[in-house]
Amino acid sequence: MKTSNYAFDSINHGDQSLEEAQKNRSTAIRWLMVSGLLTIFLWQIPFGNYLLYPFTILATWFHEMGHGMTALLLGGQFHSLQIYANGSGVAFHSGSNLLTRPLVAAGGLMGPPIAGAFFILAGSKLNLSRWVLAGLGTALLLSTLIWVRSPFGWAMLPLIGLLLLVTANKGSAGLQQMTVQFLGVQACLGTFRQLDYLFMNQINMNGRIMYSDTGQMAQSLLLPYWIWGSLIAVFSFVLLFGSVRMAYGRKKN
Repeated sequence: MKTSNYAFDSINHGDQSLEEAQKNRSTAIRWLMVSGLLTIFLWQIPFGNYLLYPFTILATWFHEMGHGMTALLLGGQFHSLQIYANGSGVAFHSGSNLLTRPLVAAGGLMGPPIAGAFFILAGSKLNLSRWVLAGLGTALLLSTLIWVRSPFGWAMLPLIGLLLLVTANKGSAGLQQMTVQFLGVQACLGTFRQLDYLFMNQINMNGRIMYSDTGQMAQSLLLPYWIWGSLIAVFSFVLLFGSVRMAYGRKKN
């Protein structure tokens, strides 16, 4: 009788664990959908940009760090980055050539969607969210010390980093998961929010006319900038859709 009772209890515990996992999954999916719809809604209202402002700065950081880290991975140097109050930024790097220059340019454009896809995947696991927030907060603080060279960046990035570390240390598991998912949605959708940038050949950066990222790619790879902009947009959508499907797609028993 004791053996039978133990087996019955084990089955019950297993059923409870499965039900709890399904409930957490459903909650995560709903919040992911709400995050996307809320983001799109806030884009449409006058003060929405102010509410999303910290995430705009974070997306810029992903973008510029994407340039810098790609340059380092390809054997170049990452000297510094500057982030401005209007949400723009620039990364200073050297050592690229005709072959690596377009990859460094693409690294910045793909930085936010790659980060976003990672956060969406990590946010599907309740126990990973805390470590993701702690890692991102630490990365923001370290990058400020090593590479950031603008007064606004010195003020804003550590503030965001500290808030993420506090959430990782003091927040509930549910809040941590929701935060990671919201960061993922913001990073992925940020590409589409500034879709016009992908289809600019040149930009005005603080009074200086320079090639955009897709413009730099066009200079090295011959095809026009709008083709590269289209490809980046498609890749960004694939990353968003693919990460959501991998994280929350139905699994066959």
